[in-house]
Amino acid sequence: MRAAPAVAFLAALTAAPALSGQTPASPTPVPAAPQRNVSSGYTLTPDQSAKAIAYSRAEYRLHFGAVLWEIAVLLLLIGLAVAPAFRRLAERVSRHRFVQALVFFPLLLLVLGVSQLPVDAWGHRIALAYGLSVQGWGSWLVDWVKGNLVILVIATPLLGLLYLLLRKSPRRWWLYFWLATLPVIVFVVFIAPVLIDPLFFHFEPLERKAPDLVSRIEQVTARGGLAIPRDRMFLMDASRKLNALNAYVTGFGASKRVVVWDTTLARMTTPQTLFVFGHEMGHYVLAHIPKTMLFVAGLLFVAFLLAYRVLGRTLPPGQVRWGIHGLADWASLPVFVLALAVADELTLPAVNAYSRAQEHAADVYGLEVIHGIVPDSNRVAAESFQILGQINLADPNPAPFVKFWLYSHPPVADRLAFAASYDPWRRGGTPRYVRDSSAR
Repeated sequence: MRAAPAVAFLAALTAAPALSGQTPASPTPVPAAPQRNVSSGYTLTPDQSAKAIAYSRAEYRLHFGAVLWEIAVLLLLIGLAVAPAFRRLAERVSRHRFVQALVFFPLLLLVLGVSQLPVDAWGHRIALAYGLSVQGWGSWLVDWVKGNLVILVIATPLLGLLYLLLRKSPRRWWLYFWLATLPVIVFVVFIAPVLIDPLFFHFEPLERKAPDLVSRIEQVTARGGLAIPRDRMFLMDASRKLNALNAYVTGFGASKRVVVWDTTLARMTTPQTLFVFGHEMGHYVLAHIPKTMLFVAGLLFVAFLLAYRVLGRTLPPGQVRWGIHGLADWASLPVFVLALAVADELTLPAVNAYSRAQEHAADVYGLEVIHGIVPDSNRVAAESFQILGQINLADPNPAPFVKFWLYSHPPVADRLAFAASYDPWRRGGTPRYVRDSSAR
């Protein structure tokens, strides 16, 4: 789901791998993906290519349509003075601001969440139409409600703190609120794998279903000089909801873990799965989660500073606009969200560029860490990207603007070409991350 930008950073951190839902009534069998010759790069049959392009374009339209829809909804809420009406309702319920906050914020967040239901449903319809989701609508709606409740529980106290600071410190609220969000980000990243992700998917130790794979994985972790305990390796039952393939690293400190989707195990060979694991291990070893938290913190600092400067002029103290009595009025929240919605979209290219750099680094690490363990590791890695591209319907040739604006990962064709050609050992060079000479 596309969360309100005021809590978008938390939504991103708390989202399960597919927050807006997916549990089918019964699992769909997962066929093995056909093997292809990857020497000529990422290749699809004409039918596969047409389907991947159509799906990708539908996703691109969905993204920009969602942005326009969200802005239109917020402008409508502001124009109709919905938030001032909710504020008056909260004031009638109680004279205590704490109680008023418990009425106002959930009510407005509920309206914002419901307003995004058509967009979220359209996204699920696309996933069903192109075979990436197998989840029924009833189950999807249950997960959609869960996702909104997660955001509601996290956002309500944060917004209460924001407006308390707006009243107490009109000039420094943005700095104090930014400082307050930092431990919240760390806390949410820490608890997400333990308390939030299991709301949407079932997780079990990877060793329970694939003990031989775990033994091979331990070879890879030893190759990288890292001990990832077996109890930090999990299998997620994605096949109950999805046909797509994935694996990821999540958590922080004691909750840090590597998760492999069961669809990945079903459709990839053990060597290919080892490369996928090596990629995720790269995120783990290269500290991408704490680095991303710092990056998000920096963006929030800039966003709150700009919000202070722009919204202070839009809703100056002592003036009433759209029924809103200044920025410290709770009714200003839709204006606040609108400003952050625009900022959220305008900063998306920078966020995605940062993410693409991390993903490329993880690709390099994955190639290096399986070298010497997996025979013909370049071919295996290239085949992995071919399978991921085929099943996930990756656009074979995204437009430069689309890649710049929307892609959080390098295009599959680029990743496959790099995987097939990266070989510093043959040229007598030095690997970037894993430098165990015994693997040459």
